[in-house]
Order: sequence, then C-alpha cells, then structure tokens
Amino acid sequence: MTIGELFLSAQGRAPRLPSILAAATLLVLAALYEVVPSTLHWITGWVVYPALVYPGVCILSKRLHDRGRSGWWAALVLFSVVAVWPHPEGFFDFAFFLVLIWAAVELAILPGEQGANRYGVNPLAPLTAV
Repeated sequence: MTIGELFLSAQGRAPRLPSILAAATLLVLAALYEVVPSTLHWITGWVVYPALVYPGVCILSKRLHDRGRSGWWAALVLFSVVAVWPHPEGFFDFAFFLVLIWAAVELAILPGEQGANRYGVNPLAPLTAV
C-alpha cells in the first residue's frame, strides 16, 4: 500500500502500524496548525481542516475495514475528535471521550480480522504465487 492509497482512498484494508502512524501525523499537523498564531484561522481553516479530515476518514475507514466494520463508523470517531478538541469540558464531551477510548482499543490495539473479509484480503497475509 502506498502513502497515497493510505491517505486518499477509503477502499480496502490497512494494518495497524501504518494506520497509527498516519493518524498520528494528521493529529500532529492539526496541533501545529492550532498553535500557529494567525488571525486568518477563520479563513484558512476552511482549507486546512478539510485537508486533514478527508485523509482522516480514509485512514479510519481502511482500519475499520480491517476490523470487519463499516467505514461509516469513521464519522462517529471524527465527530468525537472534533467535539473534544482541544480539551473536553462537559458531559457530552465525556461521552465523546468514551467513544475515542473505544476507537483507540478497537483500531490501535486489536488486530485485524484473519483472512479475507468483505472489504478485501488481509493486508498482512503473505502473498501467494498465482
């Protein structure tokens, strides 16, 4: 899998390590954007945030596919990230934080499904000669 496929395509499956590294990269880029002092955030945010959200959806979808889940679960995870960013404050933020804990366990700790599933072959399976 190429970097372009990982960041720009929601099709197929992705193993844990590349997904974690890609998601961490996006979070670091978002954090760096937030700390840059700019009075133009309200203008540039319309470009920067979609440029970060779309690859986030692709990465999450591929990892969810590897776990045998629909990529639509990525919407709940990203909504939760947006809800608690940069820090949780109220009860609903606590609920979204619990969603993020579930996502961390589901996507970063648990392995992908063994063998092929409806989203494709296991990305870690050894290639066999045809």
